[in-house]
Amino acid sequence: MRSQLVLLLTLIACGVISTFATGMNPYYYDILVGIGINIILATGLNLVNGYTGQFSLGHAGFMAVGAYGSSWLTLSYGYILGSSSIAITTGYVIALLLGGIGAALAGLIVGIPSLRLRGDYLAIVTLGFNEIIKGIIQNCEALGAQRGLGGMVLHTNFFWTFAFAALTVYVVVSLVNSTYGRGFLAVKDDEIAAEAMGINTTKYKVLAFVLAAFFAGIAGGLYAHFKQFIHPEGFNFIKSVDIVVMVILGGMGSTVGVCLAAVLLTILPEFLRKVSHYEWLPDWFRHVAENRMILYSLLLIILMLTRPQGLFGVRLARKK
Repeated sequence: MRSQLVLLLTLIACGVISTFATGMNPYYYDILVGIGINIILATGLNLVNGYTGQFSLGHAGFMAVGAYGSSWLTLSYGYILGSSSIAITTGYVIALLLGGIGAALAGLIVGIPSLRLRGDYLAIVTLGFNEIIKGIIQNCEALGAQRGLGGMVLHTNFFWTFAFAALTVYVVVSLVNSTYGRGFLAVKDDEIAAEAMGINTTKYKVLAFVLAAFFAGIAGGLYAHFKQFIHPEGFNFIKSVDIVVMVILGGMGSTVGVCLAAVLLTILPEFLRKVSHYEWLPDWFRHVAENRMILYSLLLIILMLTRPQGLFGVRLARKK
């Protein structure tokens, strides 16, 4: 009951903040929405990589399914419900959910055969799925092929982004802390022992995979209707790695840590970009900041060397 109340208050707060956030500087507003989308992606993947102990490298592929699926729906059938603001918003939410369901179905198709594999083999299969999705989009004229897909109306705002982020966190935390959800942790700790105890490990792994894919599809739909233009290269291997880094840096199996890592890794590249333009800083420092991705990578290496368990890894270990 307490968690539902917190969720309700969070949704109300999102609605209130959203009325003021639209007047923000567009640059900072873009970063803010990006933070919410990354929280959804990282929290969903944490269910697979963190709580269930699998290793997926194809999360950007599921995001692409949701992005292109929901965009195609709003572009092709957005007019059906009418032109009033309520009808347009309803159509947008339905398109988001259908995009998420499409991604979940893709997760089910990939998950059933591949989740019998473990470790590196599973990572390779999911990476291959990511490339297959990208290749299909690049050769599909209805989805814009290599030109990309544009023309989507701006629907995504602060409220929708953080409302879905709050729902994602709520679902994952509630599931993992439930009696049923303890099966995820059992699969992670010792798969053989879990099977010996009568736990259907394949079912738990597939369920985690499908849920994570659904949330990635929602994030993709939010992203597409915020940027209003999407391209297959925006959902490549590097994007999948970015999401995995958020999960590892935050502490695999720690929802709070993963959310903080999503915030940190969204802000950090933009902060380094701003630093390079500060004229009062020494020239050598600004030159270093200009190569922000090198500096960004070095900071990641330092963080992982000093906190190999992630930002909140110790806390999780004590909890267990």
